[in-house]
Amino acid sequence: MHAPWVVHKFGGTSLASAERYRGAAGLLAARAGQERQAVVVSAMGGMTDRLLGLADAAVRHEEPGLDAIRARLVEAVDALDLGPAGDALRDAFDADLRDIRDVLRAASLLGTASREATDLIAGYGELWSARTLHALLEATGRSARWLDARAVLVVRPIPDRTPQLRLDLSRQRLQRWLADVPDEVDVLVITGFVASDERGVPTTLGRNGSDYSGAIFTNLLGSRELVIWTDVSGVLSADPRVVPEAVVLQSVSYQEAMELAYFGAKVLHPSTIAPAVQAGAEIRIKNTFRPEDPGTVIGPTSEGGFAVKGFATIAGMSLVNLEGTDMIGVPGIAQRLFGALEQAGVSVVMISQGSSEHSICFVVPDRDAEHARDAIERAFFAERHQGQLQTLEVVPGCCILAAVGDDMAGQVGVAARFFAALGDARVNVRAIAQGSSERNISVVVDGADHRRALRAVHAGFFLSRQTLSIGLVGAGNVGATLLEQFAQQAEALRRAFHLDLRVRAIASSSRMVLDDRGLDLAGWREALATRGEPLDLDRLVDHVNADHLPHAVLVDCTASGAVAARYAGWLQRGIHVVTPNKRANTASMDAYRTLRAARQAHYLYETTVGAGLPVLHTVRDLVQTGDEVERVEGILSGTLSYLFNAFDGTRPFSALVEEARTLGYTEPDPRDDLSGMDVARKLVILAREAGFELELSEVAVEGLTPAALLDVGVDEFLARLAEMDDALEHLRASAAAEGAVLRFVGRVDRSGAAVGLRHLPADHAFARIRLTDNIVQFTTRRYHDNPLVVQGPGAGPEVTAAGVFADLLRLANYLGATR
Repeated sequence: MHAPWVVHKFGGTSLASAERYRGAAGLLAARAGQERQAVVVSAMGGMTDRLLGLADAAVRHEEPGLDAIRARLVEAVDALDLGPAGDALRDAFDADLRDIRDVLRAASLLGTASREATDLIAGYGELWSARTLHALLEATGRSARWLDARAVLVVRPIPDRTPQLRLDLSRQRLQRWLADVPDEVDVLVITGFVASDERGVPTTLGRNGSDYSGAIFTNLLGSRELVIWTDVSGVLSADPRVVPEAVVLQSVSYQEAMELAYFGAKVLHPSTIAPAVQAGAEIRIKNTFRPEDPGTVIGPTSEGGFAVKGFATIAGMSLVNLEGTDMIGVPGIAQRLFGALEQAGVSVVMISQGSSEHSICFVVPDRDAEHARDAIERAFFAERHQGQLQTLEVVPGCCILAAVGDDMAGQVGVAARFFAALGDARVNVRAIAQGSSERNISVVVDGADHRRALRAVHAGFFLSRQTLSIGLVGAGNVGATLLEQFAQQAEALRRAFHLDLRVRAIASSSRMVLDDRGLDLAGWREALATRGEPLDLDRLVDHVNADHLPHAVLVDCTASGAVAARYAGWLQRGIHVVTPNKRANTASMDAYRTLRAARQAHYLYETTVGAGLPVLHTVRDLVQTGDEVERVEGILSGTLSYLFNAFDGTRPFSALVEEARTLGYTEPDPRDDLSGMDVARKLVILAREAGFELELSEVAVEGLTPAALLDVGVDEFLARLAEMDDALEHLRASAAAEGAVLRFVGRVDRSGAAVGLRHLPADHAFARIRLTDNIVQFTTRRYHDNPLVVQGPGAGPEVTAAGVFADLLRLANYLGATR
């Protein structure tokens, strides 16, 4: 008993070089013994275009370039090291090239190349591929034969269309040819693309002809499987050049494949797969370069769980709209309209008509738009002249966007989701069409919206509703630590909560790196160094605010006032902001009110006070539940908390500052902490959250930096740090003599706000903190006699980054609850 035939088709990219031929032979060998193989081959990549160019060159009396073609063929054969078989191939190439030269000479003399001559020349690429692969298979021990498909395939050419196959006649011829093939032969190598017409004249099957050949031989051989080896891993849910997130579909039905192909998807052309469909064979799309990938199966039914399997677009379309009150209820209008278009040779791609019959709109290729207009003007001249048809409008430069899926039928909400995605992306829909099978929803949009529309609808069906497009500005201590935390948790969050955090932009103070799909966080530093470009914050924001992703988030880990000044504009655009930067919330009250009024997106800033502690959350809860905050006081700087916790007289204060800087507790310039302004800003943020209208300039600040060191450079300040020691040691000793400790405290109530160094009793709550602890005490109407206290670590990149991360997760929860 013979094993069943399986047809394999290799495209041009799979046979573009000697190495690729070996790869194809290896793929076939891996399945040897399990099947008899019929291998349909395309020409080497780019060869067909080069051959077609020969006839044009000959007509223009130009040198045809046959030597370059021979060199490429011989190079591949030499590299395959086929011995005597290689010599025979080279001789065959030379004979073919002499024949081609004769045809080209005739075309040059005539000044034209007939279709028959062009088809003859174009088909040589497949002949050369078949002979070469056959010789290689024989050299590796396979029992193989090669077949010139022109000897068996008979077609009737149709201008500008796929030729009509004479299936029964072709089957008879193939059976006669196979009768002479020995039983031990288990591989047939067959030329794709070529056939003969009913007169026996060589012809071709047109573009995608090798796929058509594969489907034809699948039918003729009674094969149950056609494997198409190409340079992609299967049928994709959208064009990956436009939608980086496009996914490979596990399976697609015949009908889905045809719909997607009709609307421009790079699948198989509907007419090319028809013979395989008629035979009920499965078509498997596989990647020559990644054979381990499962690929896509095209068959009678599909699986995979997606209501919408894919999206496709056809650009370069014109929308033609015909309107008239006298069209309503008049029989024959549509017949006259489309009859006129048929006579004019205009192909209609899509039709949409309202139930009122007041208008008919349809879509044609841009190249046919004016022909369509002229045909309609002639067909309805009388009605147009009498004003019965008021509008004939042609809108060029449109695009058809189609959503395709067998499982759309009967599923409530698919159309709503489709149009919601377009609405969210601000894409205007000009026309809509849907068949009763509900397998396809097609819309017409402006060509300028093509990419945005495709990305938006794809995201609406294939991405998690909690997909966040993230841009991080400020890749210093906190920013870098946050990226590390993202990298550690991203996969767990995706699996457990369907939360997809895509860091698509990272910026330092001077450079940025952008990525469409999301940066590999394990190598972001290298990416910034090698792929980075000068920082352009506007471009970074536009990149993050991608139309095809549900949510855009900017995480500002800088201390920049210039960056903070942009928050209101970002929020107005619908871009969420998460930040530990205190500048925005401590700007003037007018700027603060503007920021708070920007309600188009979420603004989260819990880490501006207390790092990861729930300080601001506590204030909001108090206020929102009707409590009244009377006073807030506390130690609000983890850096200063650490310094004065450790300042016990055993080491000078300057040594403690240097240690804290080394540990990352201080800013690069420690004066930012020692000045007291950081505490003042936090106090202003707390006050405003509590309902006080307080300007930063109204806070009385008593800093620690001596006047003599305020205006020097950072290096000089660090070198002269010891100049602070005597004064601070004197204060410490004085406090100790009273049984007290030094603490840097901020305090605000209705009478005012102040920040500075205070003597506190050793049993005071603020005296009993540890290391970098922050402690905040709220005195309110409810918590008047026993104030509410929040305490915990308040410095260091890890806790601050964790607080920012928590804000981001809180944002994702908000978004998940509102979608």
